[in-house]
Amino acid sequence: MFSQRIRRGRSVTALAAVAVSVALVATGCAGGNGNGDGDGDGGGDGELSITFLPKNLGNPYFDTSNAGGEEAIDEFGGTYSEVGPSEASPTSQVSFIQTAAQQGVGALVISANDPEAICDALNEARDAGVKVVTFDSDTNPECRDLFINQATAEGIAKVQVDMIAEQIGDAGQIALLSASANATNQNAWIKIMEEELAANHPNIELVETVYGDDDDQTSFDKTAALLQTYPDLKGIISPTTVGITAAARYLSTSEYKGTVALTGLGTPNQMREYVEDGTVTEFALWNPGDLGYLAAYGAKALIEGDITGEEGDTFDAGRLGEYTVEADATVLLGDPFRFNADNIGDFDF
Repeated sequence: MFSQRIRRGRSVTALAAVAVSVALVATGCAGGNGNGDGDGDGGGDGELSITFLPKNLGNPYFDTSNAGGEEAIDEFGGTYSEVGPSEASPTSQVSFIQTAAQQGVGALVISANDPEAICDALNEARDAGVKVVTFDSDTNPECRDLFINQATAEGIAKVQVDMIAEQIGDAGQIALLSASANATNQNAWIKIMEEELAANHPNIELVETVYGDDDDQTSFDKTAALLQTYPDLKGIISPTTVGITAAARYLSTSEYKGTVALTGLGTPNQMREYVEDGTVTEFALWNPGDLGYLAAYGAKALIEGDITGEEGDTFDAGRLGEYTVEADATVLLGDPFRFNADNIGDFDF
């Protein structure tokens, strides 16, 4: 099951901007564009039809990021559409990529469920003239034209380790509740978190990493199983908005509320009640609306031939300003922001 939304030239209410100063450092590679013309010429006549393909539909995080993309596309007069699978499995996005290529869209903006499983489909789309922008979760670099990165993997990993260490007194057993086992971004963060724990937090023991597949009920059940399996568990890190919300819901009505710490990545609107009732002390995220907004402007620049992925390319990103492409075709949104009881009331997304 999937759904599709298409809108053109409609004004939308802009997402509430996060009150965080974001330093955007763009990076890019000098590789070919997948269309057989390594210099990228000929992109200027491309139609500004841009399709957003998240990991799965019905995910509040991607609802927000896609709304940011729609805001940008409305600003520059393009055509916005959204398609996606109901479940975030490795190959579930392939048919949507193929359909976008057949429809001749100008660009595809995708958060990858797997770094390799969709590469063939993406390169076929690029050969057909579709520009490919990844955001949130990347593919292998040779499968796309640009990656809009929400924050560095190091920054995301470290802030989560720092928060759990502070909340459990830098000692005790913790577990990780991740998304799918193949998620590019999740696995990169987890690897760095493991290294950070080993190097700087010797008294914290990571007992297990489990996967909720970005499904609410699965994540809820995995939380319950962790607490039953590890009676001395002091904390859980969930680097996924679906997982942290499901885990918070379980903890909020359990005997573990206030004794087992929970942190990770979430949105303020999802997590507000759990911060206010004391289930969660602090969590982190970036502004997913800005992430989608920047991805849409990156797609526009590729379609119009303003950038090709060459180092030194520059493009305008509307209200976010101008950016310069540097190494690895990656545009960095900035460091994560911590949300807690003192500031969560200031945000609405």
